Amino acid sequence: MTDVVARAAQLLREGRLVAFPTETVYGLGADASSAAAVARLYAAKGRPDDHPVIVHFADAASAFAWAREVPEAARKLAARFWPGPLTLILKRAKLAGDFVTGGQDTVGLRVPSHPVAQALLREFNGAIAAPSANRFGEVSATTAAHVREDLAKEADLVLEGGPSDIGIESTIVDLSGGQAVLLRPGHIGVADLEAALGEKLAAKAADAPRHSGGLERHYAPRTPAQLVEPHELDAEIGKWHAKGSEVAVLAFSRPDERVDYWLRMPKDPAAYAQKLYAALRELDSAGCERILIEAPPADDSWTAVRDRLRRAAA
Repeated sequence: MTDVVARAAQLLREGRLVAFPTETVYGLGADASSAAAVARLYAAKGRPDDHPVIVHFADAASAFAWAREVPEAARKLAARFWPGPLTLILKRAKLAGDFVTGGQDTVGLRVPSHPVAQALLREFNGAIAAPSANRFGEVSATTAAHVREDLAKEADLVLEGGPSDIGIESTIVDLSGGQAVLLRPGHIGVADLEAALGEKLAAKAADAPRHSGGLERHYAPRTPAQLVEPHELDAEIGKWHAKGSEVAVLAFSRPDERVDYWLRMPKDPAAYAQKLYAALRELDSAGCERILIEAPPADDSWTAVRDRLRRAAA
């Protein structure tokens, strides 16, 4: 692994693209200090120019060098959750160019915990801009095979790291406006964030910074997907069958109605999240006209999963 990580770091220095594993999902990485490399990254994903990317670092000191203001709340969260699945939005320093911030005055910073990501960041000895390693707006990649399915021609190297442990993208907290605001739910929940901060999170405002995963439709399979309440699932399957359509179903148990393709999902929210994107990809390849997804419970432990499913079905 040492040799391939060294090769990956060299490719990044040359302005090339390297896909690598993190504990959340696989990222497609470029040298975050190079406008040309990041432009290539945006083109590879089909990402809008004004949609910022998260910048990855080996440690908190390196990350905070890219911010001109580091409030105490940011230091508290970094001490508690970095390395890990947390992105902090801070006022940007000069190191963070418009080409990674989408032209905003803020930058998203993260220190991943995956050992391969850490090895690459330390070998590269710099900042890596790395959105998820898939086409923009589509289902994220949680294995190296997923990356190759989506970006085989665009990624100059794909580092292997096994299936992602968490399976959904990082929690994003904005600290650029004086208060801590949750912009994207993730594996780290509100209760844990508030415990680390010693205070409540503020409500998200209409003028919050643009951020990864913030669009209404995101994480979406190509097959139209629909969230269905558990008590309505069988009736909805029957309705689509009556139209002559084949349906693929993601549910906690097998529906009573006949299904064309079905995947059972865990009843634990962390296990569900870990399997979610691989399951959506499998259903997307089933050749059905519709994907029906049984809606998960409404309690707080399912917030991040519900966020991804709502956007996938938007």
